Amino acid sequence: MLIAGGGPAGAAAAIVLARAGCRVLLVEREAAPREKVCGEFLGADAHACLMALGIDLAALGAVPMTEAHIARQKGRVDAVALTLPFTAWGLPRAILDGALLDAAAEAGATLVRGQAVRDASRGADGWCLRLANGKHLTAPRLVLATGKHALRGFPRAGAVDGWIGVKLHLWLRAPLHAVTLLPFGSGYAGLQPSTDGEANLCAALAPGLGAAGRNSEAFLAMVSAGSALGATILEGARPAAPRPLAVGGVPYGLLHRDGTGADPALWRVGDQFAVIPSFLGDGIAMALVGGMVAGAAILNGEPAQAFHSAWRRRLAAPMRMAAVAGFVLRRSPGFFAEIVANAPDVARFIIKRTRVAGPGRSDFMSLDRGRPDPR
Repeated sequence: MLIAGGGPAGAAAAIVLARAGCRVLLVEREAAPREKVCGEFLGADAHACLMALGIDLAALGAVPMTEAHIARQKGRVDAVALTLPFTAWGLPRAILDGALLDAAAEAGATLVRGQAVRDASRGADGWCLRLANGKHLTAPRLVLATGKHALRGFPRAGAVDGWIGVKLHLWLRAPLHAVTLLPFGSGYAGLQPSTDGEANLCAALAPGLGAAGRNSEAFLAMVSAGSALGATILEGARPAAPRPLAVGGVPYGLLHRDGTGADPALWRVGDQFAVIPSFLGDGIAMALVGGMVAGAAILNGEPAQAFHSAWRRRLAAPMRMAAVAGFVLRRSPGFFAEIVANAPDVARFIIKRTRVAGPGRSDFMSLDRGRPDPR
């Protein structure tokens, strides 16, 4: 089994397969785990998956959160506070990805690190990956888990590029204890506590706002200008780096569907399958669950199309709900905040319904495959 990509989705698939005795070869382009553009929010669904994979968030230093704060209209410095329906956690991606890759190696997977995949080809004997060093790796099946950017020759049908993801670790004047939503312009940012007293500021920028993502001070100024709460919290903030991390062309809303003649031995997981609108913090959980379920389906001898169809059905409703909520937040942040303030149970219901595993969805290792995908 070849797995291209060692993020949460690829590592989760590797752990499930290697634990079952499969020969797994995972290729990760980074020689060591590093930070990636990510909100770092780990909800109950992500927590459930990580426990099943043998990852202890508390032992890794993850910061627990039980509240969400939403900025009100621009002239008001107070926030709407919402008790989350579960305990969430904040953890840098470098730590999380490192722990997952270590778990994959301990399970028996072979890791090839520091080598980018140049291309993939299908031959009579299976799949072949050509690496940056010229080496070729072959196996009957390929799991594509290369993250937000498509592997050359394997475009994601229906992906609409344009959004820019930006992330900046920083130190605030006062400790942060809740995940906080801060609207600005035509975008919004999520701010939450991270390890070692830092906070993580992550935003989805609409096309045309990319210049602010190339300088930390400009990024902070843009978010601060969007709300009185943002200006108050970010006043005096010290960036951990002169430039934020940024990734362009993020296809928010992508949900993969196989075309005619799709290869039964090519599996898409993580952002190669779906990119949830950046709002409710379920991206990492979707990657983990997708990798785990794909691994289980491979062990059951199922073709990739069956997994893709079932996984699409599972994700369709959470993706739609996150898209609607994110649209309202961008277009009318004050109205969104008042909805949360006056109907907190509705807000918590939405949060629960966007989870793909965890409380109420503990069956994350199984999918309904009893009927074809109607879409």
